[in-house]
Amino acid sequence: MSHSKKYLQQVAETAQGIDSSRLDIMVRELKRLRERGGRLFFLGVGGSAANCSHAVNDFRKIAGIEAYAPTDNVSELTARTNDEGWATTFSAWLKVSRAGAKDAIFIMSVGGGDKARNISPNLVEAIEYAVTNGMRIMGIVGRDGGETARRGHAV
Repeated sequence: MSHSKKYLQQVAETAQGIDSSRLDIMVRELKRLRERGGRLFFLGVGGSAANCSHAVNDFRKIAGIEAYAPTDNVSELTARTNDEGWATTFSAWLKVSRAGAKDAIFIMSVGGGDKARNISPNLVEAIEYAVTNGMRIMGIVGRDGGETARRGHAV
């Protein structure tokens, strides 16, 4: 079997494994967010940061939702990392953005954040900020989904 054929088979199998009811829940969450005039903060690191940046474009342009990704502001991100540490980069960004109950975070991550295993502790801190401030939590995660899957409203 060719590499291309094998790849397309894997894509099809992955798509078949997606629970469409979970997508419907996410669509409803996003619709309510837009209706209440909330903002959507995309959070991810590595390749997921690039996906977040692209998602901001689509959600602003196509869905009409005010959206941001802290990783798009490299100057602030690196200053916060240098001065305060990596773990609080996203939660501090949410705080200065005055993110609150009208708003939501959308995490894109393979691991979803797990402090015990030192997987994206910055995502866990952001989730804790979101919970404390009444924000909704959404995400697209892999593996076991970590803290995002455990505490998210639409994952």
